[in-house]
Amino acid sequence: MHRAVELLLAAPPKLGGVRLAAVDGPSGSGKSTWADALVAELRARGHHTGLVRSDEFATWDDPVSWWPRLVAGVLEPLRRGEPGRYRRTAWTNGLPRPGDWAELPVPEVLVLEGVSTGRRSVSPLLSLLCWVELADPGHRLARAVTRDGDSCRNALLHWQRFEQGWFGVDDTRGRADVRVNTEGDRKIG
Repeated sequence: MHRAVELLLAAPPKLGGVRLAAVDGPSGSGKSTWADALVAELRARGHHTGLVRSDEFATWDDPVSWWPRLVAGVLEPLRRGEPGRYRRTAWTNGLPRPGDWAELPVPEVLVLEGVSTGRRSVSPLLSLLCWVELADPGHRLARAVTRDGDSCRNALLHWQRFEQGWFGVDDTRGRADVRVNTEGDRKIG
């Protein structure tokens, strides 16, 4: 974690005056926990830090093509020095529906967390890309089912197949500044 924070704070802001960090990797790998720890560390050091999660946008049928909503509601306004505003996806019993509107004041650092948040198209805006992984897909599935409920098992299996192809084409892992393996909570690259 220390290395990630140091790299992020040493990098210049590339989204207007905001340093943008993405915490990406396969579902069930521990991205949310790792992003929460990153945000907590930044805030403990006195840096005004925002957090936006991909599950606030994505749905089972729309795993990655929600990105234009994030760009329009969050990234473009922040680039201009203006607050962001977006409508969250609310998840009830494993089913997505339109949720509440969220306001995002302009932070010093914004952490994006979730599958595809480190996509190649955002690379020019990133101050840091973190890849969080857990190699065993069965273990990842078990973690995700524990988090989302057994009713989501089939959707999560479909999601795992989708993201394997996505990451293969996007090469997110290969472009990461920091790689974390959550199996032993150790850095892997």
